[in-house]
Amino acid sequence: MSTPHRVLIIGCGNIGGAFDATRPADAPPLSHAGAFTRDGHFQLAACVDPDAVRRHEFMARWGVPDGAASIAELEAPAGHFDVISLCSPTALHADHLRAALALQPRLIFCEKPLTPSVAQSEKLVAACRDAGVLLAVNHNRRWDRALQRLRDDLKSGRLGPLRSVVASYNKGVLNNGSHMVDLLHLLLGPLELQATGAAVHDFWPDDPSIPALLRTMDGVPVHLSTTHAGDYALFELTLNLADLSLTMEDGGMAWRTRRRIASPHFASYQVLDTGERTPGEYLHTMRRAVDNLHAALLDEAPLASTGDTALQAQRLCELIRHAARATTPAPLPALHPFVTTP
Repeated sequence: MSTPHRVLIIGCGNIGGAFDATRPADAPPLSHAGAFTRDGHFQLAACVDPDAVRRHEFMARWGVPDGAASIAELEAPAGHFDVISLCSPTALHADHLRAALALQPRLIFCEKPLTPSVAQSEKLVAACRDAGVLLAVNHNRRWDRALQRLRDDLKSGRLGPLRSVVASYNKGVLNNGSHMVDLLHLLLGPLELQATGAAVHDFWPDDPSIPALLRTMDGVPVHLSTTHAGDYALFELTLNLADLSLTMEDGGMAWRTRRRIASPHFASYQVLDTGERTPGEYLHTMRRAVDNLHAALLDEAPLASTGDTALQAQRLCELIRHAARATTPAPLPALHPFVTTP
């Protein structure tokens, strides 16, 4: 077996390791620390978090020998880490990416979005490329094999003509919407913005959820729908084809397939049946992500999710935000609810 890749994790919160802190050891990992530990090709060498209690709990839980409140306090020499995982808040990503590059790792694994702005993200993607540092971005559904198979089936036409797509999300067009836009790019290719609706400030003060109408290069309408994050988390996708409808439920935990049948009630009508629900493969994406990182480091295998793919999603999300700010909805007429106009 090759020498384990030395990993620095920046940010000891949920995605850094806390999501797996109380899960059984044999459960699919949901965090960076959990996935690296389960894989066996990586060694957690150090962590950074300004919260001393959280940092020490992380070190004890994952057996991390070195920790510091900041990257500078680590005093690690260049090239000391093979992989740097960036799990800090989005507002800190730009500074942390620059600091990570100064440590000259072979690969940076960054949570999405890369930075709060396209301009910053473009500069840092270019900086990684110029430094010869691989950059993976955790749009983790790109490592979901069910979605990879669906992409191939749609591309081949095996499922028949695609008529429309409805995608539902909440908790910010950049923070969660970028996940959905990236998934749509994976399945459908480039998208064109047609229109936006009114922004909904449902979680982040500077990142509202925004509905939008998109279109594929083949003219298929894609409806980006929003709900309020204060009610419940929602991340679902429905693809309506000529003979069936496919729905990714609960973020990819399950899939529902409904097929066209003759209506049992109305003669000559075609409808969809009640459907079949099957398990999804979302829970395995973090493990498959680090498998891909290892293959990229060992054999130069292509990364499934990169700085370039993340930039494509962020550019469209930023375009949606700009379009929504530029559009002022017309006021509705103040009518009595029981009065109609001619």
